Amino acid sequence: MNKLIIAAGTGFLGQVLTDHFKNAFDQIVILTRGKSKTIGGVRYVNWDAQTMTGWETELENADVLINLAGKSVDCRYTEENKAEILASRIQSTQILNQAVIGCKNPPKQWLNTSTSTIYRHSEDQQMDETNGEIGDDFSMNVAKAWEEAFFGTETPQTIKTALRTSIVLGKNGGAFLPIKNLTRLGFGGKQGNGNQFISWIHEKDFARAIHFIIEKKIAGILNIVSPEPVRNKDFMRLLRKEMKMPFGTVITKSMLEFGAKIIGTETELVLKSRNVIPKRLQENGFEFTFDTLQKTFRNLLKND
Repeated sequence: MNKLIIAAGTGFLGQVLTDHFKNAFDQIVILTRGKSKTIGGVRYVNWDAQTMTGWETELENADVLINLAGKSVDCRYTEENKAEILASRIQSTQILNQAVIGCKNPPKQWLNTSTSTIYRHSEDQQMDETNGEIGDDFSMNVAKAWEEAFFGTETPQTIKTALRTSIVLGKNGGAFLPIKNLTRLGFGGKQGNGNQFISWIHEKDFARAIHFIIEKKIAGILNIVSPEPVRNKDFMRLLRKEMKMPFGTVITKSMLEFGAKIIGTETELVLKSRNVIPKRLQENGFEFTFDTLQKTFRNLLKND
């Protein structure tokens, strides 16, 4: 393929995708708030994710656009931060819709990040794209508004796919590093009552799933998660085992609430039960390389 655009592609997931696609596309362009430059054959083009400043011309004749823009939810949910979390997702999606519509030859496919947090807290049933139950709180309402902004504008020449992504476990970034470090320090016990499910995916399967969606031209909503959500207590137990840690201090809900205030985050990130499965990916024939936590942990901890 000729050209890939990754909006907001300088973070962990952007690097994972850039590494994966470097030999699949002739050109990779990263839209970034940083300075325009070229590094290792990848072009970085400045944008503010809100206004047209010239970056939009890069979308002409692109094969694929992937949008990863959105303020991190790893923060306190103050009114200011909540407004920024919502605006960063809606504004970037809206301006990209305008840019795509304005193209003479728009991107053939557009994959927009969403989140598996859109589904309700569930310890009783697995959530797929068809029967998953969407609830009503700040995080779920942000996710709903995000997808509405994405699909609300018709782009007749561009296939649209929303990626309801879970926790991506990677060796050099994402959520795995702090979890691993806590476990090494002896704090690798269950968090809260430990019954909440964790939906996760290995970084390589995340990139492979995106590649698969592009090749198959799959439109609509897809859960980007591994086939086996696991309870928090089992996740932590297996991690301790693979790290050869004989014990792990249990972190109670009250301890989590206290710690979250200290480090400036929210307990929802740990305590919400995300019991999500990749029904559409599997129905379309996608096969996971890292379909179990044991395979995933052994890969990520190799040479550690």
